[in-house]
Amino acid sequence: MGARGELFTTQVTLDNRSYFFNVKENRTGDVFLQIVESKSKEGGDFDRHQIAIFAEDMQKFFQGMEKSLNFIEKDRKNRQKIAREKKEAKEKATAKKVYRVKSEDGAKEEGPKKTGRIHVVSKRKVEEAAETKSEE
Repeated sequence: MGARGELFTTQVTLDNRSYFFNVKENRTGDVFLQIVESKSKEGGDFDRHQIAIFAEDMQKFFQGMEKSLNFIEKDRKNRQKIAREKKEAKEKATAKKVYRVKSEDGAKEEGPKKTGRIHVVSKRKVEEAAETKSEE
């Protein structure tokens, strides 16, 4: 048995936090899991929080944790689905529409849809077209 009744310990280190999972035995022989969160604060100090789960309560504890993890996973998937649907709706709303126009021979051609509205052509394009016709 290790120092302070430790039977096993493992550490998970994240950005500014460390989690210690310690399996310990107390003086009366009861085995328990101690979870310690150590968080660094400004000035080099650490903020420590710990919980202890005794062996007879571990099944209930892990059942509660499993339910919580399942909820988190369902919620994450639901949020991803909603975000994907919003993105698709936005892309669909802003997408350029391509219309097919039948030509004289009946084949479909790509081009703007004819709406019956007046189409304004720049004077420069008209002048260029006239120059090219006069050159021919």
